[in-house]
Amino acid sequence: MDRLNGKVAVLTGACGGIGLEILKKLVSEGGKVLAVDLSEEGLAAVKAEHGDAVDTLVVDVTDYDQVAGMMARAAERFGHLDIVINNAGIGVPKPLLDHDPIADFEGVTAVNQKGVYYGILAGARQFRAQGTGGVILNTSSVYGHMASELTFTYNVSKAAVDMMTKCAALELGPAGIRVCAVAPGRVDTPLLRKYEELGLWDHIRREQMRQTFTQPEEIANVVAFLVSDEANCINGCTVYASDGFENFKFPLLGS
Repeated sequence: MDRLNGKVAVLTGACGGIGLEILKKLVSEGGKVLAVDLSEEGLAAVKAEHGDAVDTLVVDVTDYDQVAGMMARAAERFGHLDIVINNAGIGVPKPLLDHDPIADFEGVTAVNQKGVYYGILAGARQFRAQGTGGVILNTSSVYGHMASELTFTYNVSKAAVDMMTKCAALELGPAGIRVCAVAPGRVDTPLLRKYEELGLWDHIRREQMRQTFTQPEEIANVVAFLVSDEANCINGCTVYASDGFENFKFPLLGS
């Protein structure tokens, strides 16, 4: 199926985990992608694999000028822009009282919160300059509405993503711009693997309803649907792709 045939997307955090699977899925569905990441090596590998369907650009999503530049780059390279996927994100699993206020709060919120805000703003401005509508998809998390241990800053930043999604959809709707978010649960990515280093891997695996982790390609399938015309009625909301994790009451560590 080529549900994205002729569509052009900007994708941040494109070289690893969920982002890499999203990129592969978009291309397989007939899309063109400007892959954005901080890893030059990762971007080179992506370009080598996908050829003319992909352009690449190193961008720091905490810098608005760079984010605006990537929107213009996609439109220049492929003729227009249809989709913005604000996927770049980081996390620091650490007890709250052990936090460094700069590295463990401001560093995370700069990427997860400010980066999404910049992507929404710059993407919408590019759509307006083109005189077209478009789709903006933000990567949130089930932790955006759940309290959990070791993830204070991550949860706070993802809660902000959910609210930015709602507010942006409301303001941008009259311009034909649709804004939604996907909230993965626990996905088997390098970010989640940090818990393995803490000796918590089996503990968090058993907390899943089916005691297995979601795979990145499963999230990519949901994203490809949400940014396609088939999902035209989905707007201003966060879609959970979590195997029901947010509905499951699990014991605290040590209990």
